[in-house]
Amino acid sequence: MANFGLFVRFTLRDGAGEAFDALVEATTAGIRAHEPGTLIYSCHEVEGAPNERTFYELYADHDAFEEHERQPHTRHFLGERDKYVEKTEVDRLQPYAGKYPTGADK
Repeated sequence: MANFGLFVRFTLRDGAGEAFDALVEATTAGIRAHEPGTLIYSCHEVEGAPNERTFYELYADHDAFEEHERQPHTRHFLGERDKYVEKTEVDRLQPYAGKYPTGADK
């Protein structure tokens, strides 16, 4: 199966950055500890846009993404994020060329 990826942009509510970032830190700790199928989970602040955060997520396959969605730390994040997020945009990515951490180049 092919890798599965997401690009997510969060627009945060004014003043919510610190609390949202703490929630993300706790979530990523769970991802690092319990999700071997999550190849990349990279969170970024957007230069010049203090209320914007972007996530690039790459999973070994769609099953690994579904496993990520079932994890308690992910469920907690999904349940709490609306306190801090004004808008969420999600692009589902279908890789067709590149170099991947698994060595399974396309």
